[in-house]
Amino acid sequence: MGVWTAVFWGAFSSASLYLGQALARPLTGKNKITGLVMGFGAGTLLSAVAYELVPESILEKGPWVAVSLLVGALAYYVGDRLVDQGGGSDRSSIDSAASGSSGAAMFVGALLDGIPEAFILGSTIALGGGISIAFVAAVFVSNIPQGVAGTTSLQDAGYSSGRIFRMWTALTVACAVVAVLGFVVSTSMGSSGVYAQAFAGGAVLTMLADSMMPEAFQHGGDSVGLVTVLGFLVAGALTVVQ
Repeated sequence: MGVWTAVFWGAFSSASLYLGQALARPLTGKNKITGLVMGFGAGTLLSAVAYELVPESILEKGPWVAVSLLVGALAYYVGDRLVDQGGGSDRSSIDSAASGSSGAAMFVGALLDGIPEAFILGSTIALGGGISIAFVAAVFVSNIPQGVAGTTSLQDAGYSSGRIFRMWTALTVACAVVAVLGFVVSTSMGSSGVYAQAFAGGAVLTMLADSMMPEAFQHGGDSVGLVTVLGFLVAGALTVVQ
């Protein structure tokens, strides 16, 4: 039962990329709105990582969780640099993609962004016995502007709407598989699964600082700070309610 729960929520949280694709055309030229939504999504993810992963893990397991967090951040950093060099640096760009962008590299980059989130979803199901509503909401919301930006970049790189839809489908399936992997790994590790969670949490935090927040502030302006706090509070409230 737990495995299928991981499959469902891993796919569901990533399926908002379809919504992002649908909104790409209506939001063309409205970069400020997309930037504000991206800032809100970043706030929800920050809150989910803070409340769901880091404090409890550090209190229970001590400094090795901090090491896992740093290693996860470094792993994402290295992977992101490789993807950028391969032509995927514009995958989260709200503006048009650069002429040297590679659609394949942008897809790999989008997958790189989604892997830590999907892993955490599966891991929380294994360790907590249930799904975190706050984290699912955070991932779902944050994927909408990423879907908008990714769709726009892929279209500018010459990809058709049908092909982009198939790419988002492949990514959704991949995230469902990664969620299962997170469930299996954390189940086998038992209480030590918090190290895997912290590793993925470090990757998510690096992704936020590296791509989402700079893009949100560039296009959303000073108001992004306010909507980021709002997103943080909404995710925090969901954690308390749950």
